[in-house]
Amino acid sequence: MRHSQSTIKDKTDISALNNKSQFKEVITHIALYTELIIMSVIVLFPILWIVGSSFNPGNSLASSRFIPQNPTLNHYINLIQNTNYLRWYWNTFKIAVITMVINVFLSTSLGYIFGRFNFKFKKTALLSVMILQIFPSFMAMTALYVLFLTFNLLDNHWALILLYSAGQIPFNTWLIKGYLSSVPKELDESAMLDGASKFQTFRYVVFPLMKPIISFVAVTNFMVPWMDFIFPRLIISTNSNFTLAIGLFDMINGNASNQYTSFAAGAVLVALPITCIYVFLQKYLIEGIMAGASKG
Repeated sequence: MRHSQSTIKDKTDISALNNKSQFKEVITHIALYTELIIMSVIVLFPILWIVGSSFNPGNSLASSRFIPQNPTLNHYINLIQNTNYLRWYWNTFKIAVITMVINVFLSTSLGYIFGRFNFKFKKTALLSVMILQIFPSFMAMTALYVLFLTFNLLDNHWALILLYSAGQIPFNTWLIKGYLSSVPKELDESAMLDGASKFQTFRYVVFPLMKPIISFVAVTNFMVPWMDFIFPRLIISTNSNFTLAIGLFDMINGNASNQYTSFAAGAVLVALPITCIYVFLQKYLIEGIMAGASKG
């Protein structure tokens, strides 16, 4: 009898614990989804507002509506026909692509060398690379301006390309080296035992395994010149040489510049390439972020 009562009590306790556990799980899920919804609204609201503003008639954002009553494409047409927007777009795209190619090549080469080879002063070189990434490039703005003035590179896109390419190398080198630390060196040794040269080992064995980190480095290096405003504003002065950032800024800068809805249309077009890249490469980007953070 006592055993039967004890069994019933144990079952009751277990049932109560299960109910309590389920209640906690439900509360946790509600709190989690509530937070996600709030954060989504905070992130998406200004984006949707800019998109809606780009289709609103008139030039003022104050009178714009979230959902336009009389949507129009006039602002997009105005950008293409009455401004140098397409020229600015091409300038920015050209700078971003060349910067990406140069930086990926140099960063991948350096990361592979530091990650796979042992040589004299390797630790010193790595520390030097790490120290270089500590100081922000803004600290050298005056020196860079004088340097580009000396070499007649002001108002020249190559000045921006050199600046962006060199500025990202230290961080990307460490990132790629950290990623290569997770790739077993035995793969290299096996390839070399089969008669492959060091270049062939890199080309056919290591490089295919580096797609996630290379994708991440490529996208981040593409985004820097695509979104940057400070350095183009410092170096570029001719309207036909403008990048998107300074070209759009001039639309709303000053008392006479009030093309806010055209600015919104331009901002929408600026975001399209980055959005597409993230959608199509999100798998590699996530893998690159996680693997590149491993211990080097």
